[in-house]
Amino acid sequence: MKESQNTEWKESWHDEYIKWLCGFANAEGGVLVVGRNDKGQPVGVADAKKLLEDLPNKIRDVLGIMAEVRLVLGKGKDLIEIKVDPYPYPVSYKGQYHVRTGSTKQELK
Repeated sequence: MKESQNTEWKESWHDEYIKWLCGFANAEGGVLVVGRNDKGQPVGVADAKKLLEDLPNKIRDVLGIMAEVRLVLGKGKDLIEIKVDPYPYPVSYKGQYHVRTGSTKQELK
């Protein structure tokens, strides 16, 4: 399993990763997995329950879209998967537009 156009891994959650979700919404959609390192190995998240409660609201409030946020297990470790569908209209992150291309996030200027 590798990072790709539709998959991104992060070891821990930072609110700036909402930009990556914006990029997925403006492209083909995708999944951001929190709790995997850059090699794809599960490292887990310590605050999975809190993230499950907080992330849907943050995503809705900042991007104006709904995302599927769920808990999954990877080798016995808690991971959070955030699935974003492609949107038929441009989605902005605080007035900025991001798009996912390849395994990168690009800001449109």
